Amino acid sequence: MSAAVLKELSGLIEHRIKPLQIPVEDPEVFVPPPNVIMTPCDPWPRPYYMEDGLRKVHPYHFTYNTYCKERWRGREILDIFATEFRDRPQAYYKDAIECGRVVINGQKVSSIREIVKNGDIISHTLHRHEPPVTAESIGIVHEDNDMIVINKPAGVPVHPAGRYNYNSIVEIMRAERGLGWNPLPCNRLDRLTSGVMFIGKHAKAAEKLTDQIMARTVKKEYVARVIGEFPEGDVICDQPVMQISPKLGLNRARASGKDAKTIFKRLAYYPPNVTANGREPKLEDNRSEKEKIRDSKMEWKAKEGYSIVRCLPLTGRTHQLRVHLQFLGHPISNDPIYCNQRVFGPSLAAGDALSDNDEDIISRLSKMGKSEAAEAMAYHDEMMEEYNKRKAEKMTGELCAICDTPLYSDPGPHELGIYLHARRYACQDGNWAYETPLPVWALPPPGMDGPADTTTETDPMALVDESGGVRMDQTKSNGHRTAEEERTKPLWVMPG
Repeated sequence: MSAAVLKELSGLIEHRIKPLQIPVEDPEVFVPPPNVIMTPCDPWPRPYYMEDGLRKVHPYHFTYNTYCKERWRGREILDIFATEFRDRPQAYYKDAIECGRVVINGQKVSSIREIVKNGDIISHTLHRHEPPVTAESIGIVHEDNDMIVINKPAGVPVHPAGRYNYNSIVEIMRAERGLGWNPLPCNRLDRLTSGVMFIGKHAKAAEKLTDQIMARTVKKEYVARVIGEFPEGDVICDQPVMQISPKLGLNRARASGKDAKTIFKRLAYYPPNVTANGREPKLEDNRSEKEKIRDSKMEWKAKEGYSIVRCLPLTGRTHQLRVHLQFLGHPISNDPIYCNQRVFGPSLAAGDALSDNDEDIISRLSKMGKSEAAEAMAYHDEMMEEYNKRKAEKMTGELCAICDTPLYSDPGPHELGIYLHARRYACQDGNWAYETPLPVWALPPPGMDGPADTTTETDPMALVDESGGVRMDQTKSNGHRTAEEERTKPLWVMPG
């Protein structure tokens, strides 16, 4: 075979048989997280001062950093701030973006129409003005090596949120016990609610109790003061609850909402204008004809006096007790949302689970606290006299000399909390129970007789069995449902 032929064959073999080629992956490149702005300082000791019965905080600079939420993806930066955050007007956020106080990934944006993407970090640096809270101290119900059980004052949020940071339970306790101390709340109470809270001293203890509460093996009892004469006997409300505005934290009774159930039992009823000798004084009616016609259209006006009611929630929906009491026609008498006829109209949404006026209610509520006081108009205990209307927290028309932020007046006494108190928490198997005395507003008024403590006869926990369900072996004459009534029950039941 000639050399030329061998060379040709060799070329063909090389062409047909190629060496095995193993793909080489590009090395993984570490992508650092986006740049963020850091708060200029974290003042210690905290800048608290006490004035007029209030705990106040000197204004300070602060930076919020947050990752883009799923619902923000693909939206303009100004649209996010204008719709998601309530405490400042849109003009403020527009100026903050254009001046670089609001940045994305540490960089000033080119336009207020900048689109926010998944993974972006939004930073907002501002001169922070915190609202005052009560100067009342945080009561200690029990303390051991694992846990602190506190009596939370009304009007103080648990965690830093919204306009509140240092004026929160977590930060106040940290300021009292040292910068390195890390309080771990195990249960949640609304800002306006007072009562029993559990603070873990270490993660293991906090996790154990939190798991018990989430598993619904902890019984909770609240006390509320509501308008009118609440019925005697056991009142069970299992109207579902739905959140209709995440921005305002507004909830309503809705058949399409989440399952919710509460047992109510009246502790006391106090009629209006009763003197020490038990006689009702005759009061001169100085209302004009126009005012009489107006009042005749307000259904809650016919509900005289107030009741102290024990409340046992079997589920834990946001604002569940406040919504259920409103639905039953006996809202908490100083509730600035659910007992506010400027928001819900003359009926205060009693028995209303079907109306389609959510947008109107949201619009009216959003105006509260801006140009007018966020007042509950259905007060029956003389909390809404002109003095308190003048003292209510609202914009003063003045601006901060440093940042031009609109300034609020101090809150009035009626805005520091509502008549809702978490009185008792008890382990279902009986291993532990913690409770507080009745709050002052639940005690008998001067010159009148009434319970100064809860009684066995008015204990709603007696209706709950070991599994956490409602006992159905009682008769209707006792105000309880029978098994047959439970199967055919309406959404809410009143005895009689």
